[in-house]
Amino acid sequence: MKVDLYSQTGEKKGEVDLKKEIFEVPFNEDLVHQALVYQLSNARRVIAHTKSRGEVRGGGAKPFKQKGTGRARQGSKRNVHMRGGCVVFGPSNERNFKKQMPKKQRRKALFCALSEKARNKEIIALDKYEGEIKTKPLQALIGKLPIKRDALIVVPGRDKSVELSARNLPNVKTIHANYINIKDLQKYDTVLFMQDSLAKLEEVFLNTK
Repeated sequence: MKVDLYSQTGEKKGEVDLKKEIFEVPFNEDLVHQALVYQLSNARRVIAHTKSRGEVRGGGAKPFKQKGTGRARQGSKRNVHMRGGCVVFGPSNERNFKKQMPKKQRRKALFCALSEKARNKEIIALDKYEGEIKTKPLQALIGKLPIKRDALIVVPGRDKSVELSARNLPNVKTIHANYINIKDLQKYDTVLFMQDSLAKLEEVFLNTK
């Protein structure tokens, strides 16, 4: 499979061959969904927490004497029906949302998502981006490229000129090739690969080095 290659001026320069092991994998919706749930679950932070009976402060003594008050007998003011008492069946910060998924399945799900992007013509390549760290030149370049709404720019490694220039663009995200993931591929319409990042992708996920 081939994708269009563009120059820094926004003009079409040619085409780039994509590795079939990564970009020509049949789409498996169930596997991609499983990988997305895996990623979101493992990124989830458990914040909500209510105190159980053992965590509420106080309650060592009876709130009032056993007999003679006309009220129902009580043994602790930490009971659920008492003011300032505990909460039953409330959320706990000890809950674990982490999921397990084999590495080969996660990798295949990523290839499925990339292949679907390639089949839908939502992947383009840029030969290079050089210049000063400014937002306007990069914004002008993105305006010339066939990008639908928002873009995920994949760079091979640390690239200050691209990362800092794209930082203030609301619909653009920059990511290293070895950190590409299901969530970002689902979120962004167009994936813009730097030409060197395609080789980095093969090196990381196919161990071609």
